[in-house]
Amino acid sequence: MATDTTEPDPFDAIVDAPFDSALSERYLVYALSTITARSLPDLRDGLKPVHRRLLWAMRQLKLDPAQAFKKSARVVGDVIGKYHPHGDASVYDAMVRLAQDWALRYPLVEGQGNFGNIDGDNAAAYRYTEARLTKTAIQLMSGLDEGTVDFVPTYNGEEEEPEIFPGLFPNLLANGSSGIAVGMATNIPSHNVAEIIDATLLLIDNPHAEHAQLMEVFHGPDLPTGGVIVDSPAVISNAYETGRGAIRVRGRFSTGRDEAGNWEESGIEKLGGGQWQLVVSEIPYMVQKGKLIEQIAQLIADKKLPILEDIRDESDEQIRLVLIPKSRNVDPDLLKESLYRLTDLETRFGLNLNVLDSRRTPGVLGLKLVLQEWVISQIDILLRRSRHRLDKIASRLELLEGYIIAYLNLDRIIEIIRTEDEPKPVMMAEFELTDRQAEAILNMRLRSLRKLEEMELRKERDALLAEQEELQKLLDSPARQRTRLKRDLAALRKDYAEDTALGRRRTTIAEAAPTREFSMDAMIEKEPVTVILSAKGWIRAAKGHVPLDGDFKFKEGDGPAFALHCQTTDKLLVAVDNGRFYTLGADKLPGARGFGEPIRTMVDIDPDAQIVSVLPYKPKGQLLLAANTGRGFAAEMDELLAETRKGRGVVSTKPGVKLAVVREIAPEHDHVAVIGENRKLVIFALSEVPLLAKGQGVTLQRYKDGEMSDVITLRLEDGLTWAMGGESGRTRVEKDLLPWKVARGAAGRLPPNGFPRDNRF
Repeated sequence: MATDTTEPDPFDAIVDAPFDSALSERYLVYALSTITARSLPDLRDGLKPVHRRLLWAMRQLKLDPAQAFKKSARVVGDVIGKYHPHGDASVYDAMVRLAQDWALRYPLVEGQGNFGNIDGDNAAAYRYTEARLTKTAIQLMSGLDEGTVDFVPTYNGEEEEPEIFPGLFPNLLANGSSGIAVGMATNIPSHNVAEIIDATLLLIDNPHAEHAQLMEVFHGPDLPTGGVIVDSPAVISNAYETGRGAIRVRGRFSTGRDEAGNWEESGIEKLGGGQWQLVVSEIPYMVQKGKLIEQIAQLIADKKLPILEDIRDESDEQIRLVLIPKSRNVDPDLLKESLYRLTDLETRFGLNLNVLDSRRTPGVLGLKLVLQEWVISQIDILLRRSRHRLDKIASRLELLEGYIIAYLNLDRIIEIIRTEDEPKPVMMAEFELTDRQAEAILNMRLRSLRKLEEMELRKERDALLAEQEELQKLLDSPARQRTRLKRDLAALRKDYAEDTALGRRRTTIAEAAPTREFSMDAMIEKEPVTVILSAKGWIRAAKGHVPLDGDFKFKEGDGPAFALHCQTTDKLLVAVDNGRFYTLGADKLPGARGFGEPIRTMVDIDPDAQIVSVLPYKPKGQLLLAANTGRGFAAEMDELLAETRKGRGVVSTKPGVKLAVVREIAPEHDHVAVIGENRKLVIFALSEVPLLAKGQGVTLQRYKDGEMSDVITLRLEDGLTWAMGGESGRTRVEKDLLPWKVARGAAGRLPPNGFPRDNRF
């Protein structure tokens, strides 16, 4: 007889579905899993599943604060084997963080061995380190055996784990949390437990309290690494009202605490002889000390912080970073401000109060809502604990009633047990006992008989009845529930009061003074220099103001082009004949021991372009710019500064047109003198020259043939001055300039007798 042994066609099981819907359904499942079971903390106990499972596993291993430490490998093994089937490295990293007092404000794990450090070094492998729970963790888990929370099966159904922890410790706000889920993230700083409890008590007493009232007792973050929060109270309050905001945290400059325990806030340590150094005693939260030191050292190496000489790390258990200024004349406040601007000594903490509520729904909540939800969850835990205790009392009372009956009829009970084959139903019928009572009497050991005294039993029964009555009143009265919660919170607050080592506020909240106008130029030490630019474009700066006609050395085939006196704090404007202006910092020029460096390595000047002028920038100063065609305009120096190597296009040039002359306009000058190659001179009012940011300008002088030779500004009543030939160094002044004073754009007439033959002013 033949049987059909053909396999079912696997293609029959394939379901046709649009790719986008199949993808979105699967991604949604992953996203929800990440949001609800991995990345966001639960509002009620402030923990993510991995942390909850870690603490639960440690509790199961009986790692109480009073017990001996056990190897971290034992804990990690239990966690990934029984509760959390993920990688051992990620579980150990989570456990290490729970033990680091610079990462957690109130550590939940006490570590023994190398658990890393604030420099950013990793912990030792889990086979070397040991751990146990802290008192805080015990407080967070207290009540687990009292029916306060639901237990759910573990991933393989072999064991059970608590859904949340019921303890009264306000872990969500006390220790904070951070995590990135899918499409949402959370970032909650740590806070001071005493302040959290004060705000909660205020809300229990007055559920309609305004947010501003809460902020009077709840001042803001209290970070594990201390530091200073420099935002205004209004900014901090707004962030907590909405659940979102950014808070600025700075490191602390201080040389230690005074006798009253307050920080000495200047951070300036006097060294004698007028010398001083700055000391950093705390750094912002989540900043690694080693990385911060590297960052500052790099600034010094790159000469981006020229007022700082060196940084030393003298830290032990306490952080101590010593900053040595370039000279004793450096302004300490400027140095601090510079470090805040340029390094991670000031960071922004992005507050994002995104949590899972009691219905496992994610949401960004304000401070008041977080505290209200937490109070509701704690009252629910209180009620569950009370009902659980009532059940236990009822169960014990039932047995006590049975024991009292047994005591009063002890001889008859013994007789029944000795003579009856089935004593239990006989006892139940004769003394009206319940099944549990009869079973308990039968299971009693003989040695218990001596304890079976009626007075003791009645005393225990009366105590339980009184407790039962109190618990029933508690269940029936919301007011009593609030009073009980307040009493429990007040007791917890004593462990974290302001005068305890753990409870004392670490982060100071002090609004910073308005920041002054910050400029890197302010950090440059002012020194006189002489800038020399050669004909072939090699630039250098000699220290001091040396004579400009000195005997400077140049490369073979090169020679002098420009020399000028300025300060290291000056910016130099370099004008090129194609109409572009470039900016150089005088402090960044190479020294004059060699031939300097090509200027084209510092700014992008066209190879064919020629440098027309180099002069120091003066705020609010003006220049007269003129092309070889006799067109020109006035420009403000502020408009000529270039931010980049590419410079700034100022004078529009066409083929054959070049920027020929750049002259500084003195404040007292009121006229312009222009001379052409045709040896014709015109003088006209400076007011006729427009002030432009860029362009071609207007005609200054008209030519039939040739081009413009030179242009200068002057004060008319001072006359025109020029140097006489030869080596006498004498000058000649022409006071009567009326014959040449015409309107702008005229052709002009021959200059006064004796005017230089090269047509240069």
